[in-house]
Amino acid sequence: MPLAATISAANVHDSRLLEEVVDSVEPVRGRRGRPRKRPEKLCADKGYDFPRCRRFLRRRGIGARIARRGVESSEKLGRHRWVVERTFSWLYRFRRLAVRYERRADIHQAFLDLACALICCNYIRREF
Repeated sequence: MPLAATISAANVHDSRLLEEVVDSVEPVRGRRGRPRKRPEKLCADKGYDFPRCRRFLRRRGIGARIARRGVESSEKLGRHRWVVERTFSWLYRFRRLAVRYERRADIHQAFLDLACALICCNYIRREF
């Protein structure tokens, strides 16, 4: 099953891609009944504190846990943010992904898929 992935230009702000990424989430099975298409809530840092992002999430029925710029500390998101930062550090071990050299998105996506496969392989090998 393909993951929800979006590749953009280098100078596009992350908040501009929020709608596209949330809409590309595939149904997740696990509970009884119809598979859930969207998450119950979304945790995000201050970079997503824009009225349009909050409106979009409210229209979709997704709870927004977004730190407010200039008001809240982003420390409350520390537990959740640590998982994201750890994943980025795993991916940035592959230098080609840290700085994007490829012009074609399909080649960059192939290297990203390969890096994820190697990370998973190493993780499974370490567990057993």
